[in-house]
Amino acid sequence: MKLPKRKNNRLENYNYSQNGAYFITICIKDRKPILSKIVGTGVPDCPKTVFLPYGEIADRYIKKLNIFYDNISVDKYIIMPDHIHLLVSILNGQSRTPVPTHSNIKTENKNSTISNFVSTFKRFCNKEYGENIWQSRYYDHVIRNQEDYNEIFEYIENNPKKYLLKKNQDS
Repeated sequence: MKLPKRKNNRLENYNYSQNGAYFITICIKDRKPILSKIVGTGVPDCPKTVFLPYGEIADRYIKKLNIFYDNISVDKYIIMPDHIHLLVSILNGQSRTPVPTHSNIKTENKNSTISNFVSTFKRFCNKEYGENIWQSRYYDHVIRNQEDYNEIFEYIENNPKKYLLKKNQDS
């Protein structure tokens, strides 16, 4: 049986190792809610994310990746029940700026910093889990400017509240 060809969801001819900001989403296989629980009503209180054992391990490795990669900064992240959102900046040899802009299109490096970051994260977690819990791929979005960065930052910040509101509507 011939499998369908997967669409490449990476920005064509973009170098994912260059300075810039990136929004990354990593999902659990079959979207099983094994990372965390979101508790609270969402309105007016702030929901709280309670890590399950897999989520505790993921949280620990997200924090450790700043040590392993001196050119990467995890600016914001949230561990949801079945996925993780990260706002990551690559800062190769320059001081921290609020948002590196998307202006230089270069040939993509197959071993890009972003894909190495994601695969290292998954590998460390899986080793401790004793199994692979992640979908094989991940979603990324190249941050274009400060407005884009701010919108993604807010999206991550408000994701637990949106999750609870949707969950309450569905019940």
